[in-house]
Amino acid sequence: MKKYKKTHAFMFLLLLHYSLGQSDYAPYFYDNGPSSISGNMALFSISEDTPVGIQIYILNGTDPEGDPVRYGLTFEKGSTEYFRVEPKSGNVTLIQELDREKQDEISVIVSITDGRNKVVETVRVFVTDANDEPPEFQSLPFTTDVPEDTAPGSSIYRVHAIDKDLGSGGSVSYYLQSSPFAKFTIDGHSGILRVKPGETLDYETTATHFVTVVAKDGGGKYKGRHQVLTSTATVTINVLDAQDMPPSFVGTPYFGYIYEVSVPGSEIYTVSAKDGDQGNPNPIHYSIVNGSDGVFDINSTSGCISLTTPPSLLKNELYEIKVKASEVGSNNQQLDYDVTTVTVRVVDLNNHPPTFYGENGPQSKFEVTMYEHPPAGEILRGFKITVNDSDQGANAKFKLRLVGPSRVLRVVPQTVLNEAQVTIIVEDASGIDFEKGPTLSFKLLAVEIDTPERFSATADIVINLLDTNDNVPVFTSEYYIARVPENSPGGSSVLSVTANDPDSGSWGEVKYTIYGSGSDLFAIHPSTGLIITQPWTSLDAEMRSKYNFYVKAEDSEGKYSIAEVFVSVLDMNDHPPEFDEEFQEKTMIIGTPVKVQAVDEDAESPNNVIEYSIMTADPDNAFDINANTGEIQLKPFIKSMEIVHNITKQKDCKWSLVVQARDRGSPSFSTTAVVNIDITEATPLKGPMGAFLMKSRDNPLRALGIVTFIILVLVGVTVMISTVMYMRNSKSNRIMPVRRIIKKRPRDQQTWKFKIPVIKLSSPAEKFLISDPESNPLQETSSPRLKPPPPTAPCLPPPPPSSSRAIERPRAVPTISGALASKGSKKAKPGRRKEGNISSALVSELKMKLEQKINENNQGYY
Repeated sequence: MKKYKKTHAFMFLLLLHYSLGQSDYAPYFYDNGPSSISGNMALFSISEDTPVGIQIYILNGTDPEGDPVRYGLTFEKGSTEYFRVEPKSGNVTLIQELDREKQDEISVIVSITDGRNKVVETVRVFVTDANDEPPEFQSLPFTTDVPEDTAPGSSIYRVHAIDKDLGSGGSVSYYLQSSPFAKFTIDGHSGILRVKPGETLDYETTATHFVTVVAKDGGGKYKGRHQVLTSTATVTINVLDAQDMPPSFVGTPYFGYIYEVSVPGSEIYTVSAKDGDQGNPNPIHYSIVNGSDGVFDINSTSGCISLTTPPSLLKNELYEIKVKASEVGSNNQQLDYDVTTVTVRVVDLNNHPPTFYGENGPQSKFEVTMYEHPPAGEILRGFKITVNDSDQGANAKFKLRLVGPSRVLRVVPQTVLNEAQVTIIVEDASGIDFEKGPTLSFKLLAVEIDTPERFSATADIVINLLDTNDNVPVFTSEYYIARVPENSPGGSSVLSVTANDPDSGSWGEVKYTIYGSGSDLFAIHPSTGLIITQPWTSLDAEMRSKYNFYVKAEDSEGKYSIAEVFVSVLDMNDHPPEFDEEFQEKTMIIGTPVKVQAVDEDAESPNNVIEYSIMTADPDNAFDINANTGEIQLKPFIKSMEIVHNITKQKDCKWSLVVQARDRGSPSFSTTAVVNIDITEATPLKGPMGAFLMKSRDNPLRALGIVTFIILVLVGVTVMISTVMYMRNSKSNRIMPVRRIIKKRPRDQQTWKFKIPVIKLSSPAEKFLISDPESNPLQETSSPRLKPPPPTAPCLPPPPPSSSRAIERPRAVPTISGALASKGSKKAKPGRRKEGNISSALVSELKMKLEQKINENNQGYY
């Protein structure tokens, strides 16, 4: 036994040792409490407005051996899956929208495993509230009945609303939407609706009120912001009528009529009244207060007023009856009442239509004869018309009007009471025209105005018109066009004109005459308007192809109209073409055509259109001719005299052609001419001018224009150059005023006398020479003045003259032809010594100035 115990203990120790060496522990979650966002989600809380798709939690745990763990998250079968977990990281994501009002607690199965051991736990996740639900009214719709005499401040209804949210978001308060005519108020906490203090209800004014109640929660957080939710409901308040209004008549004022055919008991009028309290009306009792004079009665229930006396016994034409309408209470006592007036008029019965009368009694047709076109406003006194209606008052009121051509006649008066004399007045005289019709017909209507029967009467108005000569003959056209062949025999018909005069009798007969510058060759039949040529006339288109004159249409009283006639003489082919000469001599330069020309004296084409052709040629087949222009030229292959010599054996190179000119008329005429052509070869022109002339030989006007343009350009350039030179020379020869210098000379020195210089024109330099008439008298009779040559550089001026050098050869001095004199006298007085000094000083100044100008000009030339 002792051995067995030892063996058993040994085996236990051995097994314990083995298990301790080979142990494997399961993973586990961290328990971080309900406020943590990591752990095993036990007692985790999440708001219902959390957005879908965000991370809301982290499953967190560990394995004792340090092995990696994976997480899992599932839900009970059949329940909604709100979360999803990432196995490795343990991140939990919201995948379904939450709603606390539907589910405030979610059961979740979470797990953790190290691959060998798995731990599964069931935890509860709580959904917290957000303010996402508005208040909801209960027991809709809200309807209540309230008597109209309810006291102000009385409770009339209570509304109730519930909010499913928790906390402040679940509390509800009430208020009414504002209205300017609000008659009600509501308690904000209890929802009790009351009549507003100081306000009363009135069924007659408003029978139903619609009040909008707003239920508002206390507000709360939703998706991170504070919001307040409201709901509205309409309370229908029906006001119950109470007996507080008197009766009132309907359809006032009242008017009744008594007719001549009425009998006692006839209904005159029925009045009607209603209780002011329409919700609960009382019956109405009718009675006549006064004004009936014993001839009217009223039904107390229906309000029907009837006649109790025959109309013939009535003393008045107008009655005003006071009628009373009273409410009848439950004990048949009369309560509130109303009074109105019924006006009754005794009237005539409308039983007579209007009637037209003539001089002999009733008449339905009136007729008159008159001339056409009477003046506007004239009264047609031939009509004697009276209209009458035998009824009285409004039944005898009617209107008159004329039916017929518009606005031709008008009737007066237009409104008639009982009887009137009818007057017909002309309004539009143009409508009364014999030519439009010898008879005018109208309908005269008389129609009652204010009667239901609207009786009427009709009379025929007939106007027979007499014609007057009020029209002029009118041509069918303002102008006429005729075409007459030339050489037509005298008396040939040209055309026929027509003019119409709508007047009747002799006034409508038209007589035709013609006049004008071209009318002497024509005649017209005075009655038919047929225009013919004079018997002695023969029209020739070559002499004159156009005629125009006037035709006059005149009636018996001299009224007339005029039309213009245009006559064209048609050209006939009666002239053959004619050459200037039957035998013509032409010289042809190779490459240049020669031209023949014929003239056809016919006036129009195609009679005067000529076609040219070569009939015969000797030798043949060497020339072409332009059929339209008559230009004759060599065949294109003949380009030199050598080819010409090869064609003909004649050394003089002469051809003889027979050219025909034929017109295009019908029948066609022709004529011929013999053309002798001498062929030669032109000497070619050299240089650009020759090339230009050769190019322009076919268009001489173009060449003439170019030459004219060149000449005008050259003339313009010449004028410009001459103008410039003239301006330049006039500027260089201008003498500006300078200060005078007077220099005294010794008394014994000979005075230098300034004489008028004579210009020598035999050489360019001589125009600057000064000659002394005393020393060289021959210079005064020099040769005639020639055209001055271009200016040249002058020589230097000589020194002042003295006695020792008086006979020396004159030197070239630029000067101006003229004489110097004192300002005070017209003639120089000889014999005065001062004259020589002044003249010497002036000449010196002139010389100095001229020398300066010459130097400037010389510099300008170079």
